Amino acid sequence: MSGVAAQLLNGLQYGLLLFLISSGLTLIFGVMGVINLAHGSLFMIGAYIAFVVSGGTGSLWLALPAAVVGGLALGAVLERGLFRRFYHREHLDQVLLTFALILLFEEGRSVLLGNDFHSVPVPAALDVAVPMVGDFSYSAYRLAVLGACLAIAGAMFLAIERTRIGSAIRAAAEKPEMVDLLGLDARRIHMVVFAVGTALAMLAGALAAPLHSVYPNMGHGFLIICFVVVVVGGVGSIAGAFWGALLIGIVDTLSKAYLPFASGLAVYVLMAVVLLWRPTGLFARS
Repeated sequence: MSGVAAQLLNGLQYGLLLFLISSGLTLIFGVMGVINLAHGSLFMIGAYIAFVVSGGTGSLWLALPAAVVGGLALGAVLERGLFRRFYHREHLDQVLLTFALILLFEEGRSVLLGNDFHSVPVPAALDVAVPMVGDFSYSAYRLAVLGACLAIAGAMFLAIERTRIGSAIRAAAEKPEMVDLLGLDARRIHMVVFAVGTALAMLAGALAAPLHSVYPNMGHGFLIICFVVVVVGGVGSIAGAFWGALLIGIVDTLSKAYLPFASGLAVYVLMAVVLLWRPTGLFARS
């Protein structure tokens, strides 16, 4: 039972990291209609920021705000300098743009930091096991990541549901054609959404760095699984991204632990079942 409990907690923690990445991905596509294949590279950049800052200062705690601030700045620059010119272009043009960004980010990473694998140490205060029930204990850092992701998810829901800019984002995601009719500043909404989505992806990378190491192309696998989350949850839905990420995280973790022969198929079988039942996703608004 302790093994099952550990795998369930691992699945929850993994799913919440997926939520940080996929929430930005689903909002960017839902609000702007942009397919951002470079979103996984933003996750990688956040992990490398954790490696560089924690290596230079000895503190992961400084790397986390650096990833957030860097993500907001990078997202704003990318939206204003590039993506704003592609909102009304064909999806193929957007795919080519974001694929070019992947190549640029990877080449920049290779030139600046090389192609080696790196480890990021867990903060000393959290490098312990926390007793749970009986003889079962669990990593304090993984529990901290789980709690931080839940807190961020709660803050996102409050911001989306209770603030004026959140209402504008919901309107843009649900009825994009109504934005101009309501007199909303579409450019401001787009920049905020893209900057926040980028910051969330880079924060997820910084949080994941001590758990998954830091290495070239590390964002590609996360990008694929996050697209599955977006499809399962429903494009443009933050609630869908949350519950879809938890479902995918638990299924993926348990299948790797107990069904290794089918671990590569489990999440895709789940996606196929969901699409057969609800083609628009579990939480997509009709």
